[in-house]
Amino acid sequence: STTLTERRQVRADYRARQERHERGLPEDLDDTEGSTLVLAHWTYAGHGHTPGESWLAATIRHDLQANRETAREALTNWPDLDAEGEW
Repeated sequence: STTLTERRQVRADYRARQERHERGLPEDLDDTEGSTLVLAHWTYAGHGHTPGESWLAATIRHDLQANRETAREALTNWPDLDAEGEW
């Protein structure tokens, strides 16, 4: 009997051969003389935030800090409940 894994592998091999044929590549999946085509290369792009990203991060930090301070002030000015739960 066959397993689902074996069937999946047969299907993957078939699709790989079909794709290689459509691209004009040799159909042999075990092609040891094949090469790797490099379409791009890596370059160093820098580090850190751009000026716009730095401004956005600082604005968000400022807004969070202001919201926290406002919440703290509201809690300190909140009237205390007495032992029976009334104002």
